[in-house]
Amino acid sequence: MARERITQNTQANALPLTYDPFFKRIFHPDFHPDRLSRLVSSILGISVKILRLLPNEDSIIDGGTLLIMDLLGELTDGSLIDIEIQKQGYAFPAERISCYSSDLVMRQYARVKGIRGKAFTYRDIKKVYVIVFFEKSTKAFHQIPGACLHYGKTVFNTGLGLELLQEYCLIALDVFRKFPYPRVRDEQAAWLSLLTTENLADAKRLVSEYPWLEEIYEETAMLRQKPEEVLGMFSEALRILDHNTVKYMIEELQKELEEKSAILEEKDAVIAAAAKEKDAVIAAAAKEKDAAIAAITKEKDAELAVLRQQLEYYRKSQ
Repeated sequence: MARERITQNTQANALPLTYDPFFKRIFHPDFHPDRLSRLVSSILGISVKILRLLPNEDSIIDGGTLLIMDLLGELTDGSLIDIEIQKQGYAFPAERISCYSSDLVMRQYARVKGIRGKAFTYRDIKKVYVIVFFEKSTKAFHQIPGACLHYGKTVFNTGLGLELLQEYCLIALDVFRKFPYPRVRDEQAAWLSLLTTENLADAKRLVSEYPWLEEIYEETAMLRQKPEEVLGMFSEALRILDHNTVKYMIEELQKELEEKSAILEEKDAVIAAAAKEKDAVIAAAAKEKDAAIAAITKEKDAELAVLRQQLEYYRKSQ
């Protein structure tokens, strides 16, 4: 009966799990305490337990919005983790990832220092993780064959054994989707396959291999039938997405205009240099021509003078 409900409710296109509201509803610890922990554990390769979600909007002193995060969680050891779902890779460049990670460090610093007071030391600060799922990743992700998960942290070129706090994991779902049937059938492959399900056949196959996914497919189908449960969050997500898209388009347009202006300035400089060189060549040629004409004129004048003298001599001799 459950699989019949999946058949009835799952459309033959990609499920909306990569939309923020659906992802938050499916993986929210208040509704499903273990799902997000299992997902993150499979991605990071370590056992983690997310205790709770923290407010995902941080503010600067004057009350203005600083950062809006998708899912901000706290682990059992006090570490913080930010989980982002991005429809378009361009909306989450390296600079933004760095800002989110830095914000996690400062958020934790302020909280822990406030709790411990004078007993606070920097050793009380735990790691922070930024995990970003890209539905449509940028060109850079497609230049590394066979890799859809990218882990990163700061290391020193000398091998200095200092472990810094910030770690990153970037997942290109569109790259994973291009892979043939996953060679390794583990929990990580199951979660990534869930997030990249495109049709009913994929859903049925995955449920047959990972029966525990059936509950998630059913819940997603129910949410699609009752969108009012996620409509508010969805509208807010679209607002943020639209804002980010417009901002990105403005930045890209400004960048394009600056690049074109630079190209035009470079061409103008080349033209000006060529014109200056041409004018110099013309001036030199004109000067050379004038000198040649002057020399010829002088030579002819000398010849005429000799002829006049000879003519005068003949007249006198007659």
